[in-house]
Amino acid sequence: MKAVEYRLPKDFDKSFTVFQETGKSFPCPWHYHPEYELVLITRSTGRRMVGDHIGYFGEEDLVFMGSMLPHVWVNDSLYTSGQADHLADAIVIHFAENFLGDGFLSIPEMQEFRKFLQLSERGMAIKGKTRKKINVLLKQMPQMNGIQRLSTLLSIFDIMSSTTEYDFLASPKFVQNFQYDASDRFRKVTEYIMKNFDQDISLPEIASVASMGVTAFCSFFKEQYRVTFVEYLNAVRIGHACKLLSEHDRNVVEVAYECGFNNLANFNRQFKKVKNMTPTSYRKTLVV
Repeated sequence: MKAVEYRLPKDFDKSFTVFQETGKSFPCPWHYHPEYELVLITRSTGRRMVGDHIGYFGEEDLVFMGSMLPHVWVNDSLYTSGQADHLADAIVIHFAENFLGDGFLSIPEMQEFRKFLQLSERGMAIKGKTRKKINVLLKQMPQMNGIQRLSTLLSIFDIMSSTTEYDFLASPKFVQNFQYDASDRFRKVTEYIMKNFDQDISLPEIASVASMGVTAFCSFFKEQYRVTFVEYLNAVRIGHACKLLSEHDRNVVEVAYECGFNNLANFNRQFKKVKNMTPTSYRKTLVV
């Protein structure tokens, strides 16, 4: 089974990602990504595969995985067939190694957690009192904002730093031998979007960057990025708009055009879709 590398759009105004995955079943295929990942299953049962490990998960299952470690959660047939009386649900955290700056993990206070991160390349099933403490904190995080989330994440790091209550999942041999076979299409496509998001980018244009036809590119993009190309492009544009709005030296119309939107109505619509508020409301939240 070939592992797929995922690249998800990141909010410009957040240093790490917390989200709730809710649905009939968990949608991700066998995949890996550069970010570290912490997964709490709140509802559902099934099999989890982490590297060459195959195990079973149920409610309260908690797993921490290092960067670029392939994994997938497969729900039991009761969920995939729609026969369960509730939806599958999980709380997921993604963070990059340098999410708080290149030197953050090098400070003395992070020494023990840095060791924990090194061990996580095999994936860990967290157990015992450690799992209970972390799960309580994780369940509160989706409703938190800003510094509350960051403070809670650092509290989780502190708990992890001093625990031995975990089982390793993938074997050392698997981690050593796993070869990341994703092509450089990710890099080419992402770099092109970042350099040209303020311009019109047509599907034939971006497909040619990936050396693919339009239909194949759309399927490839949705499979790898979990969103359509247009959704990803709009997320990048809105993220840049948030940065410009925080600077207070441009009006909303100027921000819209600088981010690649051709009209104000579409900008307002897309901004509200991504941020759940209008650009004007967002700017007001930045006023101290």
